Amino acid sequence: MKNEFVCGARNQITDVAGVRVGHKTIETDTVHTGVTVVIPTADDVFCNKPTAACYVLNGYGKSVGLVQIEELGTLESPIALTNTLSVGAVLDALAKRAVRTAQANGRVLHSVNSVVCECNDALISDICAFSVSEQDVSDAFEAASDTFEEGAVGAGRGMSCHGLKGGIGSASRLVTFDSTAYTVGVLLLSNHGTLSDLTVEGRPIGWEIAEGLPENDQGSVIVLLATDIPLTSRQLKRVIKRIPTALARAGSRIGHSSGEIFIGFSTANRVREDEPCFATVTRLSESKIDTVFRAASEATENALYKSMRCAEPCLDKHGKPVHSLSEFE
Repeated sequence: MKNEFVCGARNQITDVAGVRVGHKTIETDTVHTGVTVVIPTADDVFCNKPTAACYVLNGYGKSVGLVQIEELGTLESPIALTNTLSVGAVLDALAKRAVRTAQANGRVLHSVNSVVCECNDALISDICAFSVSEQDVSDAFEAASDTFEEGAVGAGRGMSCHGLKGGIGSASRLVTFDSTAYTVGVLLLSNHGTLSDLTVEGRPIGWEIAEGLPENDQGSVIVLLATDIPLTSRQLKRVIKRIPTALARAGSRIGHSSGEIFIGFSTANRVREDEPCFATVTRLSESKIDTVFRAASEATENALYKSMRCAEPCLDKHGKPVHSLSEFE
């Protein structure tokens, strides 16, 4: 399939200036999990909040922080990804980190809307071991960079996607408005879909390798979108509501117990704590937004395939092979 847009320099979400990503992978005989953090800005995100939006297509999930994003249209913390039963531990770690950051800057913090999203890696990892700690979250922050690994790393270590190995994937696309180049970046955590439905770049290859086995569409997918295009919260929601078109192209049917949760933010439109009574906001003309819709969809589809291709094969908890997409291409 021919791409409509040019990739960014890294073809990762960090092609949006200021965005960084860090992983901590936790690996033992029975535990294959971790945490991934997405740092949205180079400065203090709490004091200079990016405009943001969220969209829940199917709410089978345990994410936290979405209610305030929906209400206020801003993001005031990094976003962390982990496994389902580690959301509480990661949330505590983010809140404590925000308090320490505020104290270091001479501020007193009484509240923060930390954002944590999850997928369930119990097929491969012992999720009941509660293995993710505050130190693991701190390690992920320390590892954060504008270049990062994809596949079975961090939060993606124990994930599966369309019956194959899933994990972390990222991509970016460049768009131009009035001779200025902008970036649409995506990072996702893939843990959804059935093998027989899998379509890769227009090729329905899943049924060829599914061997007629019965399957359930279980799991989830979290998609984070970053851009430096000046968009309002309403416009961001319009963009991330188009993300399911990419999942559908890859064969997702959005099953009963598959959570599809999307968050988008713009580093161009920021809300400062000390802003004046009235603030002037720049936004993209609605007549031009189709380009952003298409770039977001293309980047998401690319990121999904990368999450599978970069993930090495492994065994699930019962010793059954979990293959990598790279083995069939």
